[in-house]
Amino acid sequence: MADIDKIIKKINPKITKPSWEHKLVYNSSSETLEPVYFWILDFMGNLLDVEKITDNFAASPGGGYFSEIVGKATRMQEEGMKILGAINTVIKSIMNIIYDLKEFEIRLHQYDLSHSKKKDEVQSGMLGLKQIWMDNVDIKRGRGSINSMSYELNFVTLRDAFMAAKTIQDVDKMDLNDRVKRVLKPRIAEFLEWNKRSEIELRKRFEIEKGYLKSQVNSLKMYARWVKPYLRAAEQLRMKEKTSKEPALVSAFNTIVLELSLFGKSEIDVKKQALAKVLPPAFKNVKTRKYYSCVFVDFTFRGIPQRVSQSGHYVFGGKAEVSFKAYSLNEQEIEKMLQEIEKQDFQDVLSVAETEVTESLEQLHEDLEHFLEEKEHEKEKKPKTMWDSFTEALGIKKAKKKEKTTKEKEIKKIKKDSYPEAWIRAHGETVAAGICFKIYDVYKKSHDMASAGFLEE
Repeated sequence: MADIDKIIKKINPKITKPSWEHKLVYNSSSETLEPVYFWILDFMGNLLDVEKITDNFAASPGGGYFSEIVGKATRMQEEGMKILGAINTVIKSIMNIIYDLKEFEIRLHQYDLSHSKKKDEVQSGMLGLKQIWMDNVDIKRGRGSINSMSYELNFVTLRDAFMAAKTIQDVDKMDLNDRVKRVLKPRIAEFLEWNKRSEIELRKRFEIEKGYLKSQVNSLKMYARWVKPYLRAAEQLRMKEKTSKEPALVSAFNTIVLELSLFGKSEIDVKKQALAKVLPPAFKNVKTRKYYSCVFVDFTFRGIPQRVSQSGHYVFGGKAEVSFKAYSLNEQEIEKMLQEIEKQDFQDVLSVAETEVTESLEQLHEDLEHFLEEKEHEKEKKPKTMWDSFTEALGIKKAKKKEKTTKEKEIKKIKKDSYPEAWIRAHGETVAAGICFKIYDVYKKSHDMASAGFLEE
């Protein structure tokens, strides 16, 4: 579990301790631990915006719960790996299709040049097409091909005449002997017919390949959506190494240790508080960073798993240690704190998918957009690309390098509180302390525990 005090002190050395702190220890092996967590969660939700920032667990290897949880994690991993295998196959198919499409584009470029209005481009396109026809079609004649006849049968002028002639009529105008003309005319006629038909067929095949590429990318997006829940579940069912070192976990016992952290925040409305004269009235028009009253609730459960149904459902009875801490933090400090907690307690549940899929397709990004996006809309507006749709399916938001670097610099260099901000933070600490005590006090009262009940908000 992340040490909130150390993280906040690292972010802002002036905050050495919480503005208010309580601790509650509840021990009952006959009652389940879930009501403790959900009561506090629901009550906090009425006062603050709440999110879970830590969720770790570890079970003793000798207990039945360990076998259950490992078995579930293994099934999730196996299903995830099957889908990742299918993803790799589709990626290979996409790479082959892109390679074919690039080859088609090179060929079609020659046809485009042959239809140009510029004479130089038309000549260049036709010469390129004639070379392709000789290398792929005419070569099949063997010794009867133009190249063989030119070099082996002494038809020295045949190749040059073929490259120069544009129509059959041009052959008659050339200074050639009759033998060469008789060979050249049918070859020119054949080439012109091949040129017309091959362009039609090649453009059809190009469009078919583009359609197939789109279907493969859609399949990849579908597989990405399918694999996401399996990878997330496998990661969530993985027992954390740090928690597994807990001395309460004895290999032969049937015990479990859970670590949960809730983070609640409430924004301070400076203008409203200034009008109510809680803050100096002059602050109503002051522009400052957003400040929040924050409450952290850390749960440490040491439980005994008890199976209550054949479906594998367990309940946990045991000891719960709940600590309540109040702080006042600004928006930059909260953002930096969440980043630090993520580094310590979390691993990206889609790290495998990102490695297997996103990094592989990153190299194909430009090619995918080139073949699948409509060029007409690029100048008018920027529609959602196939790449954007794919990364959304994976749940991965990739920021630009420049934006990320700037953002990191801003978070690292958190400015000191200005004079108004110091007032606002002090007020936020008071509000946070009141909320923190209210959660602690009302919980004890509602469960017939001894309560201080002396602090008023």
